[in-house]
Amino acid sequence: MTSQGSIFERRVDPVLQAGVILAMVLVIDVFSIIVAGTDTVGVSNRFPWLCAASFMLFFALFNSVLSASAENTAKYWGRSMYSFMGLALGAGLLAWAFSGISISNAGSYRWIYLVVTVGYLVFLGMISLIKNVVTFAQREEWNKPRLKNRRRED
Repeated sequence: MTSQGSIFERRVDPVLQAGVILAMVLVIDVFSIIVAGTDTVGVSNRFPWLCAASFMLFFALFNSVLSASAENTAKYWGRSMYSFMGLALGAGLLAWAFSGISISNAGSYRWIYLVVTVGYLVFLGMISLIKNVVTFAQREEWNKPRLKNRRRED
């Protein structure tokens, strides 16, 4: 018998997460070049920037949720931050290489990168806050509230 556990109970290294997502960005970028070469579907020349930003958001969401199961939160956060920076740099370089457009000339993608980065920090903060509240609630001894004896006069 195999035990099926939730993915949120597993501990996946952030560096591995970023590496897999960067490989996915590369595959999608190559696939978009192939599709653009067939002239069946119009692929924007800024599509690699869209792909990079989308997968950065994907990493931000899942990495922050998976951080809830980390034993050492500080170590996990450190590895997560470096992984996110590496992913942002790697995906940006891939987008630049495939599109030939720098992030400055890619329209609003510079702002999208900034929003995704700030969003990632907010996600990590929210998960940390939720984790602290749950830990506090589990340690706290909960007693039944005392009922006051009040006579009602009708």
